Amino acid sequence: MRGKLIVLDGSNGAGKSTVLKHIKKHLDANSIEYITTREPGGTEIGDKIRTILLDKSNSAMCSTTELMLFAAGRAQHLNEKITPALEKGIHVISDRFESASVSFQHYGRGLPKETVDQLNDLALGNFRPDMTIILDLDPAIGLKRVKDRGEGLDRMEDIDISFLERARQGYLVQAKNHPNRFKVIDALQPLEGVVHDAITTLDQIIKQPNN
Repeated sequence: MRGKLIVLDGSNGAGKSTVLKHIKKHLDANSIEYITTREPGGTEIGDKIRTILLDKSNSAMCSTTELMLFAAGRAQHLNEKITPALEKGIHVISDRFESASVSFQHYGRGLPKETVDQLNDLALGNFRPDMTIILDLDPAIGLKRVKDRGEGLDRMEDIDISFLERARQGYLVQAKNHPNRFKVIDALQPLEGVVHDAITTLDQIIKQPNN
């Protein structure tokens, strides 16, 4: 049986890392084989791209360069790490994936949707995640959470609030247009509710037969 790719995505500060910890505990407790990964990153090449993308000193980076770097890392991610795991029947849980480019580079940066889709298609072909779980949160609340960590903001976090609001709408539009591939969870509810909703969705996807 082929593994499933389930993506955690959504607003900065929505709690993806915390929810992922609970997902890992759930999968471990049920002896379900999986790996976790992230974007940008996931591979040695991808991590080098991540360093470039998140480095605040790269403020001169244009939106098209940003999009192409994300796509390059995504192609490597799929071919080197994700596809081999799925073919072995191992589930993959990824912190962000292709929906982030639609939200951040199209809705946020304003690049044409056709351009973003073309780059995603180039990187992924017809492949798409089995499910993308969107942790939805008011960007102002998410940004405060990120700042409260005291770790400093990277280049993709240190952005004006209007950009983050546009990106949030991008996620919600994608979920509305593709309800079979997206699940929106209210990340403002108590953590127990967020975790419950995420794990319930995860279990449903894992149990589904492959097409």
